[in-house]
Amino acid sequence: MEKHVNLLGILFIASGIMGIIGASVVFVIFIGSGIFVGTEGGDSQVIYLLGIFGIVLTVIILITSIPEIIAGIGLIKFRPWSRILGIIVAVLNLPAFPLGTALGIYAIWVLFQDNAIKLFKPAPVGMQ
Repeated sequence: MEKHVNLLGILFIASGIMGIIGASVVFVIFIGSGIFVGTEGGDSQVIYLLGIFGIVLTVIILITSIPEIIAGIGLIKFRPWSRILGIIVAVLNLPAFPLGTALGIYAIWVLFQDNAIKLFKPAPVGMQ
């Protein structure tokens, strides 16, 4: 089960990094298109709306990507809190068909296994 938890941690980190890259691309596209429309003498409301939409979308993607990276690092280090965060991230990934759904299902399967639950139990005092 340790291999599954490590693999899941790596997949969460990779997915989070891809999300950050995607957020950067979204930001550049929307801000860039707003600037392009503005230089072509476009409507200032369009520029404003593209900028706001790009920023909001970027923030939403970052809000979902950063916890994935944090959960992935915690899972690799078998931190007790990372199991709960991993379950939350997995559930949030489920609607992102097809890759997010597959990752979410795999994460839920791994993190609810009895052997995995035992890996995340804190060590008794004096045994650390």
